[in-house]
Parts: sequence; C-alpha cells; structure tokens
Amino acid sequence: MEPENNTSVSEFILMGFPHSKETRIPLFTLFLCIYILTFLGNFLLVLTVIGDPHLYRPMYFFLMNLSYLDICLSTVTEPKLLTTFSEQTKAISFQGCMTQLYFFHFFGSTECFLYTVMAYDRFLAICHPLHYPTLMSLKLCTKFVTGVWVAGSVHAMIHTSLTFRLRFCGPNRIDYFFCDVIPLLKLACEDTTANKAMIITSIGAVALMCFILIVISYIHILRTIMKIRSSEGRRKTFSTCASHMISVFFFYGPPLFIYLTPNLLNFFIEETIAVFYTTVTPMLNPIIYSLRNKEVRTALRTITNNIFFYFFKLI
Repeated sequence: MEPENNTSVSEFILMGFPHSKETRIPLFTLFLCIYILTFLGNFLLVLTVIGDPHLYRPMYFFLMNLSYLDICLSTVTEPKLLTTFSEQTKAISFQGCMTQLYFFHFFGSTECFLYTVMAYDRFLAICHPLHYPTLMSLKLCTKFVTGVWVAGSVHAMIHTSLTFRLRFCGPNRIDYFFCDVIPLLKLACEDTTANKAMIITSIGAVALMCFILIVISYIHILRTIMKIRSSEGRRKTFSTCASHMISVFFFYGPPLFIYLTPNLLNFFIEETIAVFYTTVTPMLNPIIYSLRNKEVRTALRTITNNIFFYFFKLI
C-alpha cells in the first residue's frame, strides 16, 4: 500500500528508548539478551507441546499458540528497537512503519482474544469437568484459535487503515521505539479526534471486554474451588489457573493503562510501560508456565535432554 497523495512524509525517524551515550551499549546488550531469551524460551515451549503426546490437550494447544504469538510480537518490535541505539539506523520507511503498526496490533489483539479463550477453557475444565471433553473438543479448539487469529487481523486492519489515511506532512520524528497509533497521531497534519475516539472504543473497549470476560470466568472458577473440601484439592485446582492469571495481569494491565489515558502519561513512563509489555512479558510467559506446571516441566526436561543428546552426538 502506497502513501496517500496528500502525504509528503516518505519515512519516519524512531527516536527509540531514552538513553545517554554511556548507557547505549549496556541497554543494547540488555534488550538483545531479552529478545534471544524470549525467542528461545517460547520456541522451546512450542517444540515441547508438539513433541510430547501427553500435552495433546486443549490447554497446551492454546499455550503453544500463545508462545508462537509471543515470538511474533517481540519480533515485530525488538529488532527495530535494537537498531535505534545507532544514529544511522533510526529511520523506517512509510510502508515499513505501516507494516509494523499492522503486525503489532495483529499479534497483540490476537493474544488478547486468546487469553479470553484460555480463561473459558479453564472455566469449563474446573466448573464442568465431566462435560469438558465434549465441550472443548479438538475441533472446537481449532475453531477458537482460527477465530481469534481472524479477529486480530480485522482489528489491526481497522487501526492501520484509519491511521494511514491521515495526512503526514511535517515532523517525522516518532518519540517512541516502534510505530504505534498514539505516537503517529501526534504527527498528523489534521484533526485526529475520530482516531482517538476509535482508540478508546476499539482498543480500550475490546481489551476491557475481554478482561471482564476473563474476570467473570475466574469468579465462577474461584467459587467452584472454594466448594472443594480438602485444602490440597483446592491448592492443586487453583495452581492450574495461577499461571494464566499472572500472564493476564502482565499482558492487560500496561496497554490498558496506556491506551485509555493517551494524554495523561509522562512520555518516559509511557515508553517504559510499553517496553515492559512488548519485551519483558513475552519473555516471562515460558518461565511462568513452565515453573508452575509439572507436566510442562517434565516434557520440557525430556525435550531439552534430547536436544543436547543430538547436539553432542553431532559434535
């Protein structure tokens, strides 16, 4: 898609994360390590679910998709973030900026919908255990996953088309480390009231609706857990949901705070929050799910041992 005729800007300059010359190399090293750990951790989790037949269940099918989305989401933002630590590579083309914005919202909103489906899966498993195999079949899981990916694509297309129909004719310096809606709206040469309203009603409302559905699911789950007589039974049942609850908190909190208060946050605070949920959260998810799940830990240990065995065999 080419820039509109009334747009004179052919490229944008990503200013990146605020830093001094002294902190450039340490920050570059830090974010590079985070990206490598994110990629390896999530990739290993995907291989674990694929490689272990004991994990061929709905919960792990959703977890595999979550890990894949975390790889994609971090790949959209982090490599470009790393280039902003060099003065010569801060530029991004108009088309590149548009592509980055689309895929960021595509993977981000898809993950948002997936968390909601995962909460529904836990609700069925704990509140309706006898009917769970019928209610959450592999066929239905596939439909859910297909639906969240399609919904994420449509959601991203709406914001991309609305943003890049605006006229960009003046400043091209984006005070951010990737192309996102709010920083781009500040550079538009026309009224952005409709776009800001769309951010609140679409990004904010959709995320809030998903979050409310998750909360409702967990209210029913907690009620069911409290009815379990033994404390050990309650602990084991609750532990199956704890990882998902922690991930939801890290994923939903920061972006909701940013998008629902676009003009109230200090620039540095806003960018720090954005760095956390675009780089740190995808890295933490494999750790959260592997540490709290015995089945995943066992399968992960087996897969890791096999990888090392074949590696040393090749050597």
